[in-house]
Amino acid sequence: MEHKYIIDFQHVDVTQHNGSVVLQDISLQLEPGEWMYLIGKVGSGKTSLIHTIHGRLPVRKGTARVAGFNLLTAKARHIEQLRRRMGVVFQDFQLLYDRTVYANLAFVLRATGWRTKRKIDERIMNVLEKVELKRKAGSMPHQLSGGEQQRVAIARALLNSPDLIIADEPTGNLDTETSDDILKILREINRNEGPAVLMATHNLTILKNYPARTMRCERGALTGLDIDEEIDMDEMLEA
Repeated sequence: MEHKYIIDFQHVDVTQHNGSVVLQDISLQLEPGEWMYLIGKVGSGKTSLIHTIHGRLPVRKGTARVAGFNLLTAKARHIEQLRRRMGVVFQDFQLLYDRTVYANLAFVLRATGWRTKRKIDERIMNVLEKVELKRKAGSMPHQLSGGEQQRVAIARALLNSPDLIIADEPTGNLDTETSDDILKILREINRNEGPAVLMATHNLTILKNYPARTMRCERGALTGLDIDEEIDMDEMLEA
């Protein structure tokens, strides 16, 4: 059965492994190909929500589907299948620093079932071309700038043609100009490749320059936000 939304949460409690509730009775729908921002102060529940969507935290209440998978009933093998339909981009890149760019990407492909060297080579060159790093395949991560390392992380997220990309503060360690470059790449991928994007951010400039539907975690709740409202955004997004 096909489902309309990539993410479809209805009356879900977001909880830690110990059962403590972080966000209560939330509803969230993300359509295929949609771009959405997730904002909120540190400790407001953004990361817990992302971990729930990714299958790292259990769902105990409500209805929760991601890319067609029911998180309430999913077994470990289902979560593994779900994660192959997602790409995740982290703030701190999370590359393997003892391996080349090519080897970082090949590791992920082999871990997700790719076996033919020719197909692995083709896919790696394809995703590196999308992030304008084709000439850096043989470089070590420490030889790259922060922006280039984040582009490798984006390429890694694209390897298995995901339905959903989760970008968790992807520009948090980057300067303004580099952050803008990363956003342009992600937006182009969103337009041309079609994955939905859920991006957690503290960056007010990004929200203003690249407006999209925005959800806010605050006081244990998840609510929609009109970015044009006359509100103190700096206070709302402060760490």
